[in-house]
Amino acid sequence: MNVFEYITTNLDQVMNLTKEHILLTTVAVGLAVLIGVPLGILISYFRKASDTVLGGANIVQAIPSMALLGLAIPLLGIGSLPAVVIVILYSLLPIIKNTYTGITSIDKDTLESAKAIGLTRVQILVKIRIPLALPIIMAGVRISSVTAVGLMTMAAFIGAGGLGFLIFSGISTTNNGQILAGAIPAAILALIVDYIFGLVEKLVTPVSIQSTGSNTKEMVIKSRKTQKVILGMVAALLVVMFVSNWVGSLDKADKTITIGGKDYTEQFVVVHLMSDMIEDRTDIKVNRKDNLGGTQVLFGATKSGDVDMYLEYTGTIYGDTLGYSPNSDMIEVYDVSKKELKEQFDIDLLKQFNFNNTYILAVRPETAKEYNLSTVSDLALVADRLTIGSSLEFLNREDGIIGLEKHYGFNFGSEVGINGANKYLAIDNSETDVTDAFSTDGLLKKFELVQLEDDKNFFPPYFAVPLMRSGLLDEYPEIEGVLNELGEVLTNEIMVELNYQVDELQKQPRQVANEFLKEQGLIN
Repeated sequence: MNVFEYITTNLDQVMNLTKEHILLTTVAVGLAVLIGVPLGILISYFRKASDTVLGGANIVQAIPSMALLGLAIPLLGIGSLPAVVIVILYSLLPIIKNTYTGITSIDKDTLESAKAIGLTRVQILVKIRIPLALPIIMAGVRISSVTAVGLMTMAAFIGAGGLGFLIFSGISTTNNGQILAGAIPAAILALIVDYIFGLVEKLVTPVSIQSTGSNTKEMVIKSRKTQKVILGMVAALLVVMFVSNWVGSLDKADKTITIGGKDYTEQFVVVHLMSDMIEDRTDIKVNRKDNLGGTQVLFGATKSGDVDMYLEYTGTIYGDTLGYSPNSDMIEVYDVSKKELKEQFDIDLLKQFNFNNTYILAVRPETAKEYNLSTVSDLALVADRLTIGSSLEFLNREDGIIGLEKHYGFNFGSEVGINGANKYLAIDNSETDVTDAFSTDGLLKKFELVQLEDDKNFFPPYFAVPLMRSGLLDEYPEIEGVLNELGEVLTNEIMVELNYQVDELQKQPRQVANEFLKEQGLIN
């Protein structure tokens, strides 16, 4: 599906996400200006503080955005707040630095003349320093604004919405049309933002210090009127968007829960499977927050109450969350996980679903034929000649490569961390030789990869199981019966097919989930 087909088919979604992106960016940039400009003025008068403030802003700018986001989630949770805070922090440096530079670079003779005619320090600041520094200050604001549009795409990683949702979802499902449907509006939005702040710069900068070229005074005045009309229309549009967003937030059902999901195809689908079932069978409304990153993000959000429930896997709980060594006993893994989650975190697990999305290793057919590979033991004999491209999570878990190499007694020639569908593209392009996968991945079918048998039973069971925050079952006990019924229907074969419809047939996860539930007679 190309970008035009995707946008035409999903116009409402693209428009809503664009609106979210605009609102988030507007708030972040507005607050960054309110913080950065006064701070830049302040350190221009207190020069000793300038090195500390600018140094701190430089340090923040040097920290990778995803790392800063990861640090912010435990403190601020998920949603709009951490996304806005991170973008503000990244936007401050150009604003502070340009404000400081603009204020301190004004000609000393001009300042002395102002003092000579009796102007106070405040009057000099307001009437001389700021007007003369405005072109430099606005240059910093424009840089920050354009950068903020791009940075705000990461808001989707923690459930704040915006155009990044389309980009991340498209990457996860190898849907180039969806990626471009997010990237192109974001690029256009950045150009519009730059143009708007260019108009603001012209309006707030005194005519006497502007370069008007061959334009007459009357032409400049007429141009300014046009600029004011454009900016007025933009301001009115933003007001309408903020008001409609506020009104929309008031129109919520009393009984509403939030269901979260991780950042890959199966999780996109199961969020809608669970949500559609609950909304059809009960009077509960569901706020769907898919594409929320990995286990740590979602588990932390569930503990804090930002997410009410999500679908986890027993092996992940047992090994990653609780820290146990890999265990292939399905019953023990589930029983221990259920018991200790309740005791340690007051978190509930429901009955596990019927599909086991365990880890597997996969290779291209030609690789399997060249090295005679059918099991992981076969792979161990030649692994030092091969490159594995796997998810970052798999590279750093005891139930991933760390434990696998110990269990089978081998080491890969090289290891490359690649998240999402990109690891499938890498192996398909022969950039890697082996990849980790989940047994229900639709991309295994799409790329026709050969699955290697775990002949020494290293990988623990990864049966899907709904994980719920403290108190949710007491509030809505009817959820348990609904999800137990759904879990009975979902098998490995069914999940492979549902995932395949998203990954290869390019259907939307919500559409795939809804059609399946109707076909099975589970919803009306």
